[in-house]
Amino acid sequence: MSAPVPQRGHKPDVRLLRQTLGRFVTGVTVVATRDEEGNMVGLTANSFTPVSTHSGLLLWSLANKSRSLLAFTRSADFVVNVLAEDQMAVSRLMSAPVENRFAGLQWEGGEMTGLPIIAGCAAWFECRKVTQYQGGDHQIFIGRVANCAVSDRRPLLYFAGNYAFPAAPASAGVAA
Repeated sequence: MSAPVPQRGHKPDVRLLRQTLGRFVTGVTVVATRDEEGNMVGLTANSFTPVSTHSGLLLWSLANKSRSLLAFTRSADFVVNVLAEDQMAVSRLMSAPVENRFAGLQWEGGEMTGLPIIAGCAAWFECRKVTQYQGGDHQIFIGRVANCAVSDRRPLLYFAGNYAFPAAPASAGVAA
C-alpha cells in the first residue's frame, strides 16, 4: 500500500500531524533561567536540537502562551538539562502547575551562569542566548554553549506521546 500524496497548499490535520511527528524520538530536557527577581524558572521541553556543533549553537522553543516566556525572553542565559532515563518524576515536576518547581529538587548552580544543573542528568549545556525568533505560536531560542558536560547515564526519551527508555546501543558507530 502506498502512502497518500499530499496536495500542494494542503494543511495537514493537527491530530495527524501530532501523531506523525510523534514517530520522531526526542530527548526530554529541563530548560531553566532566572526571572528579573532572581527566582529560578524552569520547564520540561522536548523541542531541543543542535544547530551547529562548530559554532556551538543549539535551539529550543517555548509556546507564546507559556507563563515562563517573559523570564526566558528577558534573560541573557539559560541552561538545558538532558534528563536521564530514571528522571521521569523530574520531567513531570517541571511541567506541573506548581509555584516553585525547584523546591526539593537536587541541583547545583552552573559555574558559568549559576543556573540549575539537575543532579543525575545525562548531560547539560549552559548557554548564552544569541537570539529569539517568532515561530508560529512559539518562540525559538538560539543559544551558544558556554559550558557543557556529559555523563554515562542513558537519556529519558519521548516517543508517540509517551516516555520511552533507550535500549543498549547496537554498536559504537555514529550515523553519517
